[in-house]
Amino acid sequence: MDTSMASGNPSFDDLQNKGEAIDHPQNEDTMDCESLNISSQAAVKPNGTVSSSVRELLECPVCCNSMYPPILQCLNGHTLCSGCKPKVDNRCPTCRHELGNIRCLALEKLAASLELPCKYQSFGCNGIYPYYSKPKHEYQCSYRPYGCPYAGSECTVIGDIPHLVAHLKDDHKVDMHNGCTFNHRYVKSNPHEVENATWMLTVFSCFGQYFCLHFEAFHIGLAPVYIAFLRFMGDNNEAKNYSYSLEVGGNGRKLIWQGVPRSIRDSHRKVRDSFDGLIIQRNMALFFSGGDRKELKLRVTGRIWKEQ
Repeated sequence: MDTSMASGNPSFDDLQNKGEAIDHPQNEDTMDCESLNISSQAAVKPNGTVSSSVRELLECPVCCNSMYPPILQCLNGHTLCSGCKPKVDNRCPTCRHELGNIRCLALEKLAASLELPCKYQSFGCNGIYPYYSKPKHEYQCSYRPYGCPYAGSECTVIGDIPHLVAHLKDDHKVDMHNGCTFNHRYVKSNPHEVENATWMLTVFSCFGQYFCLHFEAFHIGLAPVYIAFLRFMGDNNEAKNYSYSLEVGGNGRKLIWQGVPRSIRDSHRKVRDSFDGLIIQRNMALFFSGGDRKELKLRVTGRIWKEQ
């Protein structure tokens, strides 16, 4: 969700702090677009919902997103968001007249008077928010959908946790396990052929929650390494209620990692690149594998527990 239009714009902050009081920016022409002829009372229906015609007025014709100050207009009154002005070569996308720096103050004031439901209402959020506060809420809404945690492809599927669990099982054919302990063996006949590769994702169900165990190869600088880490299928505030440990070893040696699972709100790449997991250098991994060190045979064991 993109809130860059809101967070970095002084006019946006002014509207949040001052309600309908909108200061005219310096070095800009302004036009109070009377042609809108829509009062805030007419815009809001008796049941508190906003009419579709008003929603359309506040929708940028270029990017189709909601508009936030400064909302620009051409001399004919056609509007668009300031972010799209460079995309149309300073020409109105509707009538092709040249765009100046004319603010549509009436539309900005109208928007300041509105309250709208969260865009994630269909996922369970029942909140109603002022127009200019809505993006901030939606950016951190606990009901916003999760992205698919599968790391082996650029999967674009989103949804709630039950939907993603079914998706991982049916579409990605991910192994599903019940229980809070695990014992996995990773075998590669020629580990030198695999670079920056995701090898396995396994999903565990325990404590009424779901956890994703990742194992993959990548580089730290020029050094080839393997990493194993756990992600929690839920928000970060819930993930902090759990801990996990991972252990790998062989030939009388072992490495042990203990940590807190990261939420799938954080991409697997973000977790991996922060080195938040059990990291095994390739030479050490081949030493653990035994034999002539030409074949990778790693056994990773671990457990998940709930903090009291």
